[in-house]
Amino acid sequence: MTSTSSAASSGLSWEELVTTALLGTDRRTPPGSGSGREAPVALLDAAAVETVRRRAGIRPVRAAVRPEPAPADGRPPLPPAATRRLATLLADRPGAGGGRRGTAPDLMELLPQWLALANAYGYAAPPEALPALLDAARGRTDLRPAALAFAGVRALWLARLNPDWRFALRAAPGGGAALPGPGEPERVRRLWQEGLFAERVALLTALRAHDPGTARELLASTWPTERAEDRLMFLDALRAGLAAEDEPFLEGALADRSRNVRATAAELLSALPSSALAGRMARRATACVAVDHTRGTPTLVVEAPHECDPGMERDGVQPKAPAGRGERSWWLGQLVEAAPLGAWSRRFGGRTPEEIVALPVADDWQGELHGAWCRAAVRQRDAGWSRALLGAPSTPEAGGPGAVSLAERAKLLATIDAGERAEWVAGFIGTHGLSEAFQLLGVCAVPWAPPLGRAVVDALDIARDAGSYPWSFSGVMGLAERCLDPVEAVRLDPLAAAAEEPENAAPGAGGYWAEAFQRLTSTLRLRAAMQAELAPL
Repeated sequence: MTSTSSAASSGLSWEELVTTALLGTDRRTPPGSGSGREAPVALLDAAAVETVRRRAGIRPVRAAVRPEPAPADGRPPLPPAATRRLATLLADRPGAGGGRRGTAPDLMELLPQWLALANAYGYAAPPEALPALLDAARGRTDLRPAALAFAGVRALWLARLNPDWRFALRAAPGGGAALPGPGEPERVRRLWQEGLFAERVALLTALRAHDPGTARELLASTWPTERAEDRLMFLDALRAGLAAEDEPFLEGALADRSRNVRATAAELLSALPSSALAGRMARRATACVAVDHTRGTPTLVVEAPHECDPGMERDGVQPKAPAGRGERSWWLGQLVEAAPLGAWSRRFGGRTPEEIVALPVADDWQGELHGAWCRAAVRQRDAGWSRALLGAPSTPEAGGPGAVSLAERAKLLATIDAGERAEWVAGFIGTHGLSEAFQLLGVCAVPWAPPLGRAVVDALDIARDAGSYPWSFSGVMGLAERCLDPVEAVRLDPLAAAAEEPENAAPGAGGYWAEAFQRLTSTLRLRAAMQAELAPL
């Protein structure tokens, strides 16, 4: 027997072989082997023999249960061109270009829009794309609702087999299991009493959409025994389809032992203009504001509450003011915010919202009063009051007296019709430019209406002619790539050509602008191609 074969049959344990390999055969020679160059070969032979021995000694185990076949997806398949486009979009990764993209479109930013279109047409996801879809949704939470809706039931089947995709089960109602409907009362009762919290929330939300009364009764049946944090989440589900029939339940929740639950119940009741709480808030709020006719011009005078009594606390008024806020102004704002806006016209002799907002306010109370009216208009979705508080987009400082910030203007705009909203933002841009328009553009419907699209393109052209770099407008450019109507690409072609730079322009600004417009144009044309590929034949 040679030294090599004797080392291989030496019976060394696997642990000893690993130790020898880690130390090196120069420091630890395997027993029965030669030294020098023969030792490593002997060690490998011994490892091979031990591997065969260990495998031969494994006892067979019972075969695992095969998973159930993936469920069928009955939706129509994607057109072939759209399938290829999806693969391209999913293959793109942030930073894949290693720097500037130049004129190339950002494909990952187009994926949300592609998914929205595919879901609108009701297509099924190609099976081979499901792993990449799940990976994309795992990395971007903003993609998850649309990606999981498009991926369908087969994605949930896959997610049960891969721990990396378990988020899909958590995001799906009931963990991907079919929820019982209103016609299955026994299943509804069992799941409500025995299900996990996420399943119960999903059940309540689903029932609320189809049978609000049953959902409310189900919640009331276990309400006293629920944990405070769970009661808050369940109460939030009542926002959908909120109606006068919910008032008795919400009135009862005003006496809840949790302050957050009481506050949420009060907020929901204040969104019902005919509720008893709204009436109580209207009486309190209107008692604090009056019209003074003794001045040259009718003027609003404010007498804020001097205390936060137990009744106010029960109706959701927070007694402790935040740091930097006066108590009386804090209480006044909460009362006005929760009062039905229709109460003010009755209080002020039938004046319209525009006439009320136009009245001067004495003693520096205007910001507090109008800010509270802004919050009330958003909560009550009152387009008339929102228009009055927004004012004309061309007015100085771009706002009505109540719109004290861009964030508030954006919230007010969200309550009015999409076409009117686009017209208002277009007027704002025409007067004030793009520097402050980013938040306002974000609430406009996609694709942007023609007047808004023209206003954005014209403002970008003006900014280019001013000679600055385009980086100051990168946010607006990014929005334009996703939101401009693709038909605007024709108007952008002249801007994509490099132009002569004015004398006062920043060095190289013209080239950077041309590159930005070329990227915008190519993105719009790509979006047009996406739409054509997804359109049913």
